[in-house]
Amino acid sequence: MANIIRAIQVVVNYRITDVESFYKSRIRINSVGDALEAFIKDIFADTINEVDEGKKNLAYERTFSYFGNQNNPPDFMLINGDAVEVKKIQSESSQIALNSSYPSAKLFSNSPMITAACRNCEDWHEKDIIYAIGSINKTNNLTALWLVYGDCYAASREIYEKIRTTIANGVLTIPEVEFSQTKELGRVNKVDPLGITNLRIRGMWQIEHPGKVYNYLGIEYPPEKSFRLFALISKSKYDSFSREDKKSLEAIANSDLQIKDVKVRNPDNPAKLIAAKLISYQI
Repeated sequence: MANIIRAIQVVVNYRITDVESFYKSRIRINSVGDALEAFIKDIFADTINEVDEGKKNLAYERTFSYFGNQNNPPDFMLINGDAVEVKKIQSESSQIALNSSYPSAKLFSNSPMITAACRNCEDWHEKDIIYAIGSINKTNNLTALWLVYGDCYAASREIYEKIRTTIANGVLTIPEVEFSQTKELGRVNKVDPLGITNLRIRGMWQIEHPGKVYNYLGIEYPPEKSFRLFALISKSKYDSFSREDKKSLEAIANSDLQIKDVKVRNPDNPAKLIAAKLISYQI
């Protein structure tokens, strides 16, 4: 079954960093962002070198239950596995734009932000979510890729929903306002005397880059390395993967690929720590 452990091994095996040029020679892409998303799909489906589009589609069908769009999370879901949200940035010092979707520790089937197709693609209630954050430099090379699980990165959804609800309730306190609930924060209708102007209230969520969030882990960045991959997985999640997959990954650990036991701050209560695995691959 496709999972993050196998995906990391695909990255190690193929050592591809110029994702735009690589995919231009194989498929039509509109942007380097599309190339990054194609790359993330291919490392999970293990189809990096598959050039036959028909065979690749069959492999995708065996691997994924859902492909998303730009307006609704996630970007894709693994069959009976995790959800994945892909984000492209140019600088690792930049905040990551999540637009109208707040960060998620888990993905829930009753979330108002997902589509009906996502909700009904398989029998599911809750999925772990991986944020795949790729840093693309000015020459379109992939310089860094973070694969971080939401439960190590984002607070529980009640934290963010409280903000949404408070904002909506605050708008309702304005006299003579006609307010509508939407998938965003809401809409104020008929603002002007003619009743022809509406105010759309939309959240623009952002989150700090994992490199900044986890700077207390003391991660070393050798200057001679041109590509870095980091994966952060809670120990309980790592332990849930098959023994064969873990042994296969651990067998290739070397100076480039390292697996460390770390403890990260609990996003709901930073006074508590979560045991986790930090997998780093730098070449």
